[in-house]
Amino acid sequence: MRLILGKGTVNHIKSILGPTRKCYTTSSANTVFVEDLNFVPPTDSATSDDIQRLQDFVHASKRLLVITGAGLSTESGLPDYRSVKSPPQAGKDRPVIGPVMYQDFVKNTHVRRGNWARNYVGWPGFSSHRPNVSHRALVQWERRGKLHWLVTQNVDDLHRKAGSKKMTELHGSAFRAACLSCKHVVPRSELQQVISDMNPHWDAVPFEIRPDADVALTPEQIEGFRAPHCGKCGGPLKPDMVYFGECVPRDTVQLVFDKLEESDSVLVAGSSLHVCKSSSMVYSAYRFVSAAHKQNKPVAILNIGPTRADKLAGLKINSRCGEVLTKLEI
Repeated sequence: MRLILGKGTVNHIKSILGPTRKCYTTSSANTVFVEDLNFVPPTDSATSDDIQRLQDFVHASKRLLVITGAGLSTESGLPDYRSVKSPPQAGKDRPVIGPVMYQDFVKNTHVRRGNWARNYVGWPGFSSHRPNVSHRALVQWERRGKLHWLVTQNVDDLHRKAGSKKMTELHGSAFRAACLSCKHVVPRSELQQVISDMNPHWDAVPFEIRPDADVALTPEQIEGFRAPHCGKCGGPLKPDMVYFGECVPRDTVQLVFDKLEESDSVLVAGSSLHVCKSSSMVYSAYRFVSAAHKQNKPVAILNIGPTRADKLAGLKINSRCGEVLTKLEI
């Protein structure tokens, strides 16, 4: 994990990270590097029997569909919504925290401005994360013909960075932004300089690093920030990912169901298959595992902690993805 920050922020970031993580800077002192498994929950190592059973499962599959979640990316140093501690309730001198509800983003200009301010501050660190051994292992499965299709709930682009081609980003990608009016899409990386030019005198140091390129800022810090707009029609821009309370596009859902129909088994890696109850995404990835079970297709789950589909799986391993996937022979 690499956080690119302004002067005077290194000590503050060290205080956020705490003593359990390695934190060191470049000679310019403007870049902070962090390397650890801080956001990965503690768990026992997989047993040799667990690994052999998953090896047999993967070996028996000829057209494997893999569903991945945040538990895969926490091993790259990215937090998820279950691993971060929420700051105190928002107030004048309290941080504003996510996730932002879709309807609030669409209807409220103040919510959009705050969301984009936090995204702007969080983007350099978020976008600098690199794929880990699990991402790379799945690329090798694809190249060797074992993986038929990959479905990721993550918006961090790490599968694409690793080289995955046969994949669906179920919840979109934080690496794109789309206009709510004309649907024009722009790479998120191009927006960073645009936003910077729009806010030459605005700056903020986050209270906390949050999931999905978000950080915690106070309302006072957000004051004066100008949100980006569409370069084609002037409409409001939104990160091109599915927000809480927003529906996954129907064509995306249908594509995954089609790929499931073509597959002979399903592996869930790093996902509890749970989503916030206030969200219409509550059945987002679980629906595919449920469909596979109804089609009598074998299901295996590799995840730390219980998942919504444990009763549907013929095999459940409670362990880190990186520890297990790298031990399988394809």
